[in-house]
Amino acid sequence: MKAMEVDLDQLQHLVRKRGDEIEKSVAGTGYLTKTVIGVATYLLDNEGNLDLLTAKQRVTFEKFLAPLLQSPRQPQQVQR
Repeated sequence: MKAMEVDLDQLQHLVRKRGDEIEKSVAGTGYLTKTVIGVATYLLDNEGNLDLLTAKQRVTFEKFLAPLLQSPRQPQQVQR
């Protein structure tokens, strides 16, 4: 797998402006939104260095943050 470089501006935008998308991606998985945001914050504090993540943090990054960073903001869907 190719090493992913973390775009810190995009990660910061994800945490600050797209928290709703983080919540939706975490819903029903057993993970906590604050855990995912914590991993993102840790990466922001450490210049996006993925090598500093523990194994569990790396799984959290790959499962939730990486897909959101690779996709544009999703349009709001109407609740029925």
